[in-house]
Amino acid sequence: MSTLLAFDFGEVRIGVAVGSSELGIAHPVETITAEENDRRFARVEQLIHEWQPSCLIVGLPSHLDGTPSDMTRLSKKFANRLHGRFGLPVFLVDERLSSAAASMALNEAGVRGRRQKPALDQVAAMQILQTYLDSPATGEALSHRSPEAPVIQSGEDRDV
Repeated sequence: MSTLLAFDFGEVRIGVAVGSSELGIAHPVETITAEENDRRFARVEQLIHEWQPSCLIVGLPSHLDGTPSDMTRLSKKFANRLHGRFGLPVFLVDERLSSAAASMALNEAGVRGRRQKPALDQVAAMQILQTYLDSPATGEALSHRSPEAPVIQSGEDRDV
């Protein structure tokens, strides 16, 4: 069974979710709130050791019209750092409206207003991972993707 770990990257918080390619279901895990990069990556390393994922998924934010935002570059940089540090394949997933979908899901679960803040980022990571799992190409990508596969599609930023 292939385990996947997903991240909703933010400058203040990083939401984390886990899922199984066989079951096709994502679950929220936690929100990393450390501000220092060393502490953030130390926690990511612990999560990778704990879950043993076959690949990592990172949400790629953009404006609603699809144009890059300031966070697009930072998320790509985070994805490249993950790949460089841990050697796992990293897939970028369009995350437009994932936070809105996460907020709606929490509202439906009876978690509203300020009570959403601690869970919002990890539920957004869950939405990102679920988008990846629901993609028709996902099964093929997981079974045919090699560990040395590029993190980001050609032509995109690779600054680390």
